[in-house]
Amino acid sequence: MDDFWVFGYGSLMWRPGFDYVDAQKGHLFGYRRALCIYSHVHRGTPQKPGLVLGLDRGGSCMGMVFQVKGAQRAPVMDYLRARELVTNVYLERTGQVQLTDGRRVTAVCYVADRAHQQFAGSLGVEEAAKRVSVSQGQSGHNIDYVASTVAHLREMQIRDHWLEGVAGAMSDNRKVD
Repeated sequence: MDDFWVFGYGSLMWRPGFDYVDAQKGHLFGYRRALCIYSHVHRGTPQKPGLVLGLDRGGSCMGMVFQVKGAQRAPVMDYLRARELVTNVYLERTGQVQLTDGRRVTAVCYVADRAHQQFAGSLGVEEAAKRVSVSQGQSGHNIDYVASTVAHLREMQIRDHWLEGVAGAMSDNRKVD
């Protein structure tokens, strides 16, 4: 059985939760990282939804790509589906990723379902920052989720100017009850 690749753009980058034989930065084409998913449990409530990351169509996204042994396909895919498809707001897809060593691979990725009720759409920096600044859920303040994500991306030397802009604007809007 052939090895396969998994693309991570959020917490999967620094906390994959599965064994892999290689990991390197990769550029996914056709999708961008965005705070485009309403969170009603972990980072918000139904009355005051927070925002979490999704891959939305258009542009490209730098993330981490993990090579997984083919013999581990079933348990790794089971794990990923349990992690990513809880509310079915993400769709399991494959995408072309260019690795830092120049190779192109096809990787499993989870993209935002634009037809799902939790899809927030394309938000501007200020609008996203305002929503994040006033939301909290079972896993804590939404502002902490975004700040942690930006910090991890910086540690990995991955820039996301839009998300950094949201993080910069959050402190001006923080009014969590």
